[in-house]
Amino acid sequence: MQKLLETLPPGARVLDLGARSGSFTTVRNDLLVVRLDLEIPANRGAGLYVSADAARMPFRAEAFDAIVSNHSLEHFVELEATLREIGRVIKRGAALYIAVPDASTLTDRIYRWLARGGGHVNAFRTPQDVVAPVERLTGLPHRATRRLYSSLSFLNRRNRTAPAPRRIMLFLNGSERYLAVLMWVLRGIDRRLGTRLSVYGWEFHFGGDAVPERAEAWINVCVRCGSGFPEAYLRAKNVVRGFAYHCPECGGFNLLSRGV
Repeated sequence: MQKLLETLPPGARVLDLGARSGSFTTVRNDLLVVRLDLEIPANRGAGLYVSADAARMPFRAEAFDAIVSNHSLEHFVELEATLREIGRVIKRGAALYIAVPDASTLTDRIYRWLARGGGHVNAFRTPQDVVAPVERLTGLPHRATRRLYSSLSFLNRRNRTAPAPRRIMLFLNGSERYLAVLMWVLRGIDRRLGTRLSVYGWEFHFGGDAVPERAEAWINVCVRCGSGFPEAYLRAKNVVRGFAYHCPECGGFNLLSRGV
């Protein structure tokens, strides 16, 4: 996603779809970021906030140079209408970024079990479950797919804004160090047995003039903020100490994984 934002020209208009308080941040102040959600949160990030239904967006045709749907498609009740609206408000040749959970993974099942569904009304179990309707209803060609790995950051008690369900005690009440150990163990099991216990979902790139680079999936994902990093980047930032590292974005404690 950050690569997409970096390549946009000054003055480009970016739609953050299903944004809540902001599904992404950027250091660029020369972009117009419009964040759309049904309700405008009290803790807003940077950008212009609009309260509206994604299936009926109050924007003119071809209004945006890029659209980001970062973990929001699974929440849209009128999915087909929303995808048609994306195709209407995005410029021809513009880029669409989508990230969604894989409903068949352990992480998504834990999330829905704890949150009694968590508002997920669309279950995607294969990449084609996303690619096919997006291409058909937006007219944007699929460019690339990358696997996303989990960190269970939604369990981290440092991220809690409301009382947690009693079931969270099964995860030591969201202890950050416990989550770091758990994710390290799950990635080790995946590496040895070929399982998918530490997989979360996918990110997709549609449209755009250039095909995104085929980067490897980043398995080191922070258990506090959810940011993913290549091992080489973490070492270059000098945040690795032995088998652990502190996230360069938020300072969260994590154990270093070296492949799955």
